[in-house]
Amino acid sequence: MDFNMKKLASDAGIFFTRAVQFTEEKFGQAEKTELDAHFENLLARADSTKNWTERILRQTEVLLQPNPSARVEEFLYEKLDRKVPSRVTNGELLAQYMAEAASELGPGTPYGKTLIKVSEAEKRLGAAERDFIHTASLSFLTPLRNFLEGDWKTISKERRLLQNRRLDLDACKARLKKAKAAEAKATAEQELRVAQTEFDRQAEVTRLLLEGISSTHVNHLRCLHEFVKSQTTYYAQCYRHMLDLQKQLGRFPGTFVGTTEPASPPLSSTSPTTTAATMPVVPTGTGLAPPEETALCLEEVAPPASGTRKARVLYDYEAADSSELALLADELITVYSLPGMDPDWLIGERGNKKGKVPVTYLELLS
Repeated sequence: MDFNMKKLASDAGIFFTRAVQFTEEKFGQAEKTELDAHFENLLARADSTKNWTERILRQTEVLLQPNPSARVEEFLYEKLDRKVPSRVTNGELLAQYMAEAASELGPGTPYGKTLIKVSEAEKRLGAAERDFIHTASLSFLTPLRNFLEGDWKTISKERRLLQNRRLDLDACKARLKKAKAAEAKATAEQELRVAQTEFDRQAEVTRLLLEGISSTHVNHLRCLHEFVKSQTTYYAQCYRHMLDLQKQLGRFPGTFVGTTEPASPPLSSTSPTTTAATMPVVPTGTGLAPPEETALCLEEVAPPASGTRKARVLYDYEAADSSELALLADELITVYSLPGMDPDWLIGERGNKKGKVPVTYLELLS
């Protein structure tokens, strides 16, 4: 008990001395041992790394889980070391609603068939999103959290110890200056040597930890590459799913034309060309017209010379039917538009072959 009381009194005395030294430094009444420029730069870089890591971590969490209440719940589960419950993604929930709507409104109707197709695509999008969130959490968020909860806490602890050692050192310097008697000076000099040794040792430990921030940057750089890779994979999957969906919907032209609408005016058999006013009505947004109408358009309507352009093919494309032109990546073709065409499509020509091609597969050159 006596030992504990003595230690408590000693700790209180040290704390009081440090508080006095810190206060006098703030008011300019005491000298302060300054760290060298390299050490200060290490401290500044460490603080910047910590601050930006926190910001990037928080915003990435918002990107992966926009719902704030869900983020709080996941945080609590992680702190309690409990498994985070599996959540239905927004895409999967939308797919469920669409499938239920199709079942109730009639899966055999044009609207019901389209709902089913879109719900299947949304379900695939939701699954891709789930995989992306899982991969990004493991490869990117976890290393950032580990740094903040592990390495940074160690650095902060050692920096606080360094601050205390510096205050002790400067307090010893102040006592040495005030000492008058030879015995008091000798005691103060001995305390100063001990304080200087402890300060130098703690400064070296802290410096090594701060220099380790370079390794942290390397690790975070590798994690950033993994995050970009997983995000690229996710968006590529989404793009493919939506292209497939667009092609499937394009094969259902009847689903976009009401049965009560009047039929399109017949083509004139005597007219050498078909004008925009007499062209068959092509359902907007389908990306396709009925094969016989498209063939007739290709044969009867000549493109204006000034309207043709060269285009480079970005990806391979397999024609869905005879009205489309199959494409190979990196080949050059001539493209143009016909009056009344869906803006998402162009007419492509390669040699003596022609057909409809999707704009998203092309890079227009001139």
